[in-house]
Amino acid sequence: MTEDEPKSIDWTDSDTFARALERADTREKGNYFEAFEEGDLIEHDPGLTLTRWGNEAWMSQTLNHDPAYWRTDAARERGFDEPPIHPDYLTAATLGITVEELSEKGGYFLGRTDVRFPGAPVYAGTELHVESEVVSTATSSSRPEYGIVTWRTRGRDAETDEVVCSYERTNMIPRREPVATDGGGAAAAEEPENGPSLPDEFVTPDGGYFEDFLAALERADDRDAAVAYRHERGRTQGDLTVAGLPLSTLNTAKQHHNADVMADSPSGDIVTYGDVTRSTALGHARSDERTYREVGFDDEQFHTFVTPGDTVYAFTRVLEAENTGREEAGTVRFEHIAFNQDDEPVYSGTRIAEIQKRPS
Repeated sequence: MTEDEPKSIDWTDSDTFARALERADTREKGNYFEAFEEGDLIEHDPGLTLTRWGNEAWMSQTLNHDPAYWRTDAARERGFDEPPIHPDYLTAATLGITVEELSEKGGYFLGRTDVRFPGAPVYAGTELHVESEVVSTATSSSRPEYGIVTWRTRGRDAETDEVVCSYERTNMIPRREPVATDGGGAAAAEEPENGPSLPDEFVTPDGGYFEDFLAALERADDRDAAVAYRHERGRTQGDLTVAGLPLSTLNTAKQHHNADVMADSPSGDIVTYGDVTRSTALGHARSDERTYREVGFDDEQFHTFVTPGDTVYAFTRVLEAENTGREEAGTVRFEHIAFNQDDEPVYSGTRIAEIQKRPS
């Protein structure tokens, strides 16, 4: 390499990556107050299949020990065919499905009322579909940066269309104005004298369909630009992700379970299973795209430890997009970087996926 040749960029170098994060837009999640109008009906996607495992995990973590929800003999004594889904888990599942579209942007949960469970008991295997109707919207007199939205939410058995859980809830929801931001971008950081220079421009796709990624790459073409952005969500590591999820895959490695032994290790603590870190970062990325099918992964690396209390975020570069002629999807190649609360890369890898095309 001569002195005049540009230096290649290692996007996972700590200093380089920190500078990239300062300039990258954040793909925001959730809706502002202005998105809701009285009478709107929102079909929440995805739904959820209620499982016995999920039911028991919820009950055990919340100390709900009613034997009718644990044992067949006790369930039958109460008139059930088998241990049913606990109403607390059913309510939590019905609300959880709605969060991304209704309240993920933040704001105060002002209350929930008229929680009802009409019809027969709900059993494991029920496919839960959820819809919400905007009942009312109002301005907050005490907090002008928020509005107040009330929704009527119904969870239905997908097979019978019977309502199995319904309620009305009210939240304060942030307004886009007067607290709108520029999406998290910032002025370009000063480039180091001897290090590789980042692209002059960071381009963010307008949406999550194949055409959006293709258009972003075309905007970046023939310019000193990269299609690169960060994802808003983060996931802080706790007992369930660090120890529980590995055990559910029969991963018994002491690195995830034995704090005594790991206290004298380089990490100083038990660490998150690498595939949990990877899957968390990919989950953040997929939430901003319309994934049709996974094709493959390459060049995966784990850069530093993730321990309890660390938060996993994600950053994405779009490298290529190819229209293969398929009606449903096109192929996109990404680089994904997981990073922690200190902006340190913890995982990186390239991924090829088929991304849905926009419906005609």
